[in-house]
Amino acid sequence: MNRRTHLRRPLNSGRFPIDPWRLVETSYDPEDLGTTETLFSVGNGYLGFRGNPEEGRNAYAHGTFINGFHETWPIRHAEAAFGFARTGQTIVNAPDSKLMKLYVDDEPLILGSADLEDYERSLDFRDGVLRRRLVWRTPSGNRVLVESSRMVSMAQRHLAVLSLEVTPLDADVPIVISSQLLNRQDGEDEYHVPHAAMGEGTDPRKAAMFDERVLLPRLSYVRDDRMLLGYQCARSQMTIAVAADHRIDTADEVETVVRGDEDQAKLILRVEAGQGRTVRLDKMVAYHTSRGVPVRELADRCDRTLDRARRHTPEHYRAEQREWYDRFWATSDVEVDAGAGIQQAIRFNLFSLAQASARADRQGVPAKGVTGSGYEGHYFWDSEIYVAPFLTYTQPNVARNLMHFRTRMLPAARTRAREMAQTGALFPWRTINGEEASAYYAAGSAQMHINADIAYALVQYVGATNDLGFMLRDGADLLVETARMWAELGFWRSNGTPSFHIHGVTGPDEYTTVVNNNLFTNVMARYNLERAALVVERIRERYPEAYERLVSRVDLHPEEVEQWRRCAAGMAIPFDAGLGIHPQDDFFLDREVWDLSRTPQELRPLMLHYHPLVIYRFQVLKQADVVLAMFLQGDRFSLDQKRANFEYYDPITTGDSTLSAVVQSIVAAEVGYHEVAMDYFHDALYVDLGDLHGNTVDGLHIASAGGVWSALVFGFAGLGDRNGRLRFDPRLPDGWGAIRFSLAWRGSRMRVELDQESITFTVTEANEPEVRVRVRGERYSVTLDSPVRVPLEGQGPRIDGLLGDRPQTGGRRADGTRITAGVPEPIVLAEDAAAIDHETPPEPEPQPETPELGPHDPGS
Repeated sequence: MNRRTHLRRPLNSGRFPIDPWRLVETSYDPEDLGTTETLFSVGNGYLGFRGNPEEGRNAYAHGTFINGFHETWPIRHAEAAFGFARTGQTIVNAPDSKLMKLYVDDEPLILGSADLEDYERSLDFRDGVLRRRLVWRTPSGNRVLVESSRMVSMAQRHLAVLSLEVTPLDADVPIVISSQLLNRQDGEDEYHVPHAAMGEGTDPRKAAMFDERVLLPRLSYVRDDRMLLGYQCARSQMTIAVAADHRIDTADEVETVVRGDEDQAKLILRVEAGQGRTVRLDKMVAYHTSRGVPVRELADRCDRTLDRARRHTPEHYRAEQREWYDRFWATSDVEVDAGAGIQQAIRFNLFSLAQASARADRQGVPAKGVTGSGYEGHYFWDSEIYVAPFLTYTQPNVARNLMHFRTRMLPAARTRAREMAQTGALFPWRTINGEEASAYYAAGSAQMHINADIAYALVQYVGATNDLGFMLRDGADLLVETARMWAELGFWRSNGTPSFHIHGVTGPDEYTTVVNNNLFTNVMARYNLERAALVVERIRERYPEAYERLVSRVDLHPEEVEQWRRCAAGMAIPFDAGLGIHPQDDFFLDREVWDLSRTPQELRPLMLHYHPLVIYRFQVLKQADVVLAMFLQGDRFSLDQKRANFEYYDPITTGDSTLSAVVQSIVAAEVGYHEVAMDYFHDALYVDLGDLHGNTVDGLHIASAGGVWSALVFGFAGLGDRNGRLRFDPRLPDGWGAIRFSLAWRGSRMRVELDQESITFTVTEANEPEVRVRVRGERYSVTLDSPVRVPLEGQGPRIDGLLGDRPQTGGRRADGTRITAGVPEPIVLAEDAAAIDHETPPEPEPQPETPELGPHDPGS
């Protein structure tokens, strides 16, 4: 990876002061609107609001997103082939309810041009409320205090609560507030400014624009203090209704005007406000969506939500929200004695996970959560490998919803397997509705490892929760069908000892595609096959009635189970004895090394500056591949193998994907590269807070946020969960005093505290008589209110220094040839120069109906 000189806190502390429980902005800056809109988003996993100003202007990308609410469109391939993805899916920008325009002395409040004497915006991690306070000196010289708050409820999934308070400070002034519902999806905003964020340029990480109307009007009205808009998506036929209620509180006389049409509804308040007297507007908003329920019924649901909300004040819902977050932090916080700045960044990432997943309920967790349109709102393997561990060990009920979401996709996965000439089930690489939506198959559909990733997360969840009911009813079916796919996909080859091979697949590293025996794929497929066989056998032995139902549901035959065992035992695992490493695939070492030390930053990420075929010719990684396999299947590699593999692959890993740093941090810590581990940890910690990849404008990197938790708990605290046993081998960083966190384990809760001298376990909630743990091989039993302190002799091996940005050369291939390093020199055409110059981007051009999709992963 190219080593950056890290500012340990890549935020301007003057503008963003350190607060362990809040993200605070003390001055307005229009230069980074897109980034701050993302950072100050609020959501609950179902509904999300970007941090756009209440007044509507200025904004980079207005955004209101609902998990799973999407439009479809036909993918038109220039050269189509059988089995290519046919239908694209893109998240829809839902009608905007944030708008509460403010006029004082008939002058609009526009942050980009307003004379602001005081300004503070904060996002409080303790209650999930976005607050803003400013003092505006109007052009007439009158100062006005403007305070607002915005919250998406965790307790009430479909409810959002917004408030605006305006207080004249110097004199009586006329105030007008225009509260609106506005359909922004279909083309332009209220000022006819083209949408800036969707489809700009050729970056495949962005969402596409539509050339035709998406939301077809089905219902709209404004009645008294309530207004409603309802739509149906033109192609997907999904439906949505949004409604808003208002409460006005002021000592002055109020005139109310209501207006509405099919794409906009307004409630306009006119007040002659007295000096020092506050005008307050509370806005309760309800969103409901469906795959088939008529808009009229969704409107009724909105009415019921708002009728119920009327019984309480906004303060009631903010208190309810605080109680929810109190419970969340009690089970999910990770406290570190490493400085308030690091603590703030950790909590921001954990808070982002809550906002992305808590009320997703029957949906998955999109790559960007509900904070932006990046990756078109799709679900990837992010959910299972990077988000699910956090949920499994802290919020198991939410993890169960995520597992249930995948099992509900099983029928579509079976259909997809048939299209790919496979038995069993094949889950889509990227999707919203269960159909494959990856138009670039080499880095999409070929990533069949997603089957094993889902199976891995399922087994991890059941092992940590002992949720046997879910496994018996739903999980076993998924394991059976994914195992069937692997047994069908691979083939046997004999050169003395028969071995099982899997060809024509792509691993996590999308800079190397369609290869034979990708190590990550084979290692994870082996685990999938082994676990499927083990689970089926245990169900047969212990739950015969459930076994008979399973056999009936999936038409299971006993010989299949034995076949899975044979395939797993014979799985080909590439290894090069000369270099002493595991090649990423059969032919990876045949390529020359890409010398990243000679690749300038302006040509990063590589995928935006080089044709895929140029990249595919080199040993160069977009993200950790073999290293990720060593983390997920750590007991299948020796410590020496892990160190050798890490030392080989780290210098040729670009870090072009945010999915990589967390894994490299974990494995670096384990093998002893403690400074490298911290370097990568800081990469992950500030991915969005520091906009390290330059695309936070498109939404938060939720997988990286989940990986931050993994880096802390699996990496530095050394947690391992193998075969249903908790193990710890800590690697606490130098200079850190302690790490404290909670784990959910089979219905119990255990507090873990690690310092430089010891690790201490305390059971705080007991579902079983004891929780058993191992620390560096020694067994311990922890019971309720009887802490166990285990002294530590150091924090594992320590290798000083950074590996740096050097090409991996000097080794020899099996045929005796030496591996050399080079770098392709791009020829920049005049018309491409502006696209490469990041400081002067070209004007966005109209996008075709089918976006140009290149190699990508959701963490880019």
